[in-house]
Amino acid sequence: MNGDILENDMASIRIPHPLVRDLRGIYTLWLRDVIRLWRDKVRLVGSLIQPLLFLFILGGGLRGRLSGGMAGSANYQQFIFPGILAMSILFTASFAGIAVVWDREVGFLKEVLVAPLSRTAVVLGKVLGGSTNSLLQALLLFALFPVFKIRLTIGQFLLALLIMLFIGLAQTAMGIALSARMSSSQGFMVLLNFIILPLYFLSGAMFPLNGLPKWLTVAVLADPLTYGVDLLRGILLGAHHFAFSMDMLALGSFGTGMIYLAAKLFNMETPGL
Repeated sequence: MNGDILENDMASIRIPHPLVRDLRGIYTLWLRDVIRLWRDKVRLVGSLIQPLLFLFILGGGLRGRLSGGMAGSANYQQFIFPGILAMSILFTASFAGIAVVWDREVGFLKEVLVAPLSRTAVVLGKVLGGSTNSLLQALLLFALFPVFKIRLTIGQFLLALLIMLFIGLAQTAMGIALSARMSSSQGFMVLLNFIILPLYFLSGAMFPLNGLPKWLTVAVLADPLTYGVDLLRGILLGAHHFAFSMDMLALGSFGTGMIYLAAKLFNMETPGL
């Protein structure tokens, strides 16, 4: 009798479909990263200091001295504003990889990877969490656009948010792909700075792309962040250096490639587990 009851109880238990289980895992990892940012008020506010220094000190100091090659009739502060937004997203999104390395050091990542959850879902959850955090932090900076007399329609505002999210997705995926084989947060920081600083300075965030030396033009074209900055500058200031379709194709291809690479690396053996 008891055996029949136990058998009926076991039959009534529904094991979630793998897709449903992965979606729940993605949501949980995304929510965890967002909550961690919300609770870390120092990180949330402190991330604004460097962009504000660039905007008001560097931008203000060079505003009356640089005008050639600026987009339309924009002054230098207006010109670098899209680039500073991209910088905020780049640094915040790329540093999402540090959280992965830290989770590996404290053992949390091991628990996640041995759970009944695909490693691709783990990557997607971390990518979505990191990109959401980068967008939230960039929004605090984006709210300053009226200060620089940049006028936007509702459509332009929403499109700019979408582009910032795309940049965040691509750069977060890059940071997580880099973290897949790292077991030391100190080593990861060195590697990350070696990569993201050239990405930023070659993106055209601080200077026009017209009239560059040939070697620098090649480096700028090879930088995926260049196309994200160009998209934002086109939306906010009305001046694209490249075609909109080219920008979207380059940024989308880079983001897709980084997500694929991160998933592939996480589906391989991870050191330290």
